[in-house]
Amino acid sequence: MRERQALLAFSAIALGAAAFVQLRSSAAERAHRIRGSFIDVNGARVHYLERGSGDALVLLHGLGSMIDDFVLSGLVSRAAEHYRVIAIDRPGYGRSSRPSDRRWTLAAQADLVHAALRRLDVQRPLLLGHSLGATIALAYALRHPVERLVLAAGVYYPSPRLDAPLLIPPAIPLIGPLLRYTVSPLLGRLLWRAWLRLIFSPAAVPRRFRPFPAWMALRPQTLRAIGEDARYLLPAVSAMAADYKRVRAPTTIIAGAHDRYVSARAHSTRLHAEIPGSELLLVPGAGHMLHHVAAEALLASVIGARAPASEELL
Repeated sequence: MRERQALLAFSAIALGAAAFVQLRSSAAERAHRIRGSFIDVNGARVHYLERGSGDALVLLHGLGSMIDDFVLSGLVSRAAEHYRVIAIDRPGYGRSSRPSDRRWTLAAQADLVHAALRRLDVQRPLLLGHSLGATIALAYALRHPVERLVLAAGVYYPSPRLDAPLLIPPAIPLIGPLLRYTVSPLLGRLLWRAWLRLIFSPAAVPRRFRPFPAWMALRPQTLRAIGEDARYLLPAVSAMAADYKRVRAPTTIIAGAHDRYVSARAHSTRLHAEIPGSELLLVPGAGHMLHHVAAEALLASVIGARAPASEELL
């Protein structure tokens, strides 16, 4: 009898949580502004924002993010003064779809971006990736021609991920759907402010970031994308690392010297030693969200302005 009552109570809680998650997710999608256009590529619907003119600068966002992050930071509008800026929602994020008929590895996402850019008549982009977007930009450069690379706060080598137990479970078969439609979005919302403090630290979370749509990042389909990306990350960089020395495109590696989320020393400094002729820029007082807290340094690295050597910034 008690077991039946417990099961009924659990079912009621799960159904209530699922209804709440669906309500908030649907409301977030209705309220969210579609900023750009869509293109159908290899069975996926890709959402992208295009601004400015000139040589193509392609922006790839990180884990759990979307185009809105680059827009709110001001990077899109400022870079558009110099470039044809194309910001892309990666598969499963923002307004881009993530078909479930394939494994969306980092290489697969790089290939999708390449196919989308070919449709947009971009042959050799200047690629700027942030966080996981930087890792995918590097994967792109190992597979397709690029004009230049700007890699911001990326993960390039296998290392312990303390957030993996939170990020990966929503993508696990069988249990994943239950989690991402009930517990995981609620837990993510409870931890949202702490998460922002971590990635922006040591700087405060800027006011301009407040409009970022948290529930768009916590939708079940986005949590699946986050979990899959987190699961594929370490095997991908393990396989890629031996090829970093083959990168010949001019490369700027930029990171926050005080990044508490991704160690600049373990990733960016090490990558700099492996890519011939690369430039390393470590920004003092900056954490993971460089495009918000060190926009001038990042923009200088994009437009090729002379920036201080990394030794001067430490």
